[in-house]
Amino acid sequence: MADVTLDGLRVCREIALTGSFSAAARTLGYSQPAISRQVAAMEAAVGYRLFAREVRGVSLTPAGAAVVAHAARILGAVSGLHREIDALGDRLAGRVTVGAFPASMAVLIPRAVARLSTEHPGLVVAPIEAATPTLLHDLRSGRLQVAVIATGQGLPDYDLDEFARYRLPSGDLCVAVPTGHRLDGAGRIDVRELIGETWIVGAGSAGDPQFGAWPTLTDPVIGHRVAGWPARLGLVAAGLGICLIPGLAARSVPRGVTTVIVDDPSWSGRAALALTEKSVSDGARAVVAALRTTAEELQRVQG
Repeated sequence: MADVTLDGLRVCREIALTGSFSAAARTLGYSQPAISRQVAAMEAAVGYRLFAREVRGVSLTPAGAAVVAHAARILGAVSGLHREIDALGDRLAGRVTVGAFPASMAVLIPRAVARLSTEHPGLVVAPIEAATPTLLHDLRSGRLQVAVIATGQGLPDYDLDEFARYRLPSGDLCVAVPTGHRLDGAGRIDVRELIGETWIVGAGSAGDPQFGAWPTLTDPVIGHRVAGWPARLGLVAAGLGICLIPGLAARSVPRGVTTVIVDDPSWSGRAALALTEKSVSDGARAVVAALRTTAEELQRVQG
């Protein structure tokens, strides 16, 4: 089996994933004849047919299934080798612990960590979810190197003078509504459209900031109080009310939920901040840069 190649394994795996030679050619950027030649070379190498042609696409033969199973492991190992070699040329290495408030863990933090794994493969980033008071305590004690918090109207006036502060483009609060709701598809609404709606709000430990109804509404109707975002958004998807969600988490809403932006002249807004010690390490600086770039991308998509 000396003629088995990485390109051949990659082609066979892509055909298995997409279900046809033509789809694999489009995904990999090859011509269809080139795909066919790779498959023929692999079949010659292993001595068996790998794919059976059907009315719609192709299916794996037993030999093809074995090749594809090994291809996934081999290609994954090669990818890991490339990351390890790339890390040798990256001066950033070590571990950075990043704490973040729950809503930022939905999209912002995972995407920033993924970006760092590519840009600085030698840097290990450990994300931790916690409420803002806990994040500030852990940053002061050295348990965290970076903390992502929310500030602004309706939140406590935290003492942040001892930290370096970096504003993250994050958008403002949105409102999540169920699909089919009268506000579904509106995109942007006047705050008066929210009067009379039933709200799904947060519940948690005393002293921890919670997402309630839209902050400038008086006497809002509270339908349910639940602690976690999945439960809150699940209740919204079921048509039991609407809820607040930060703009930076808007892309995490499940099927059956859409978001709208609210125009409210009485609302001064909220912002997300990344905090570090004033004497910041290179690793923490790289994390902050990845957070800012990722937040900018999310805001462009939302806008």
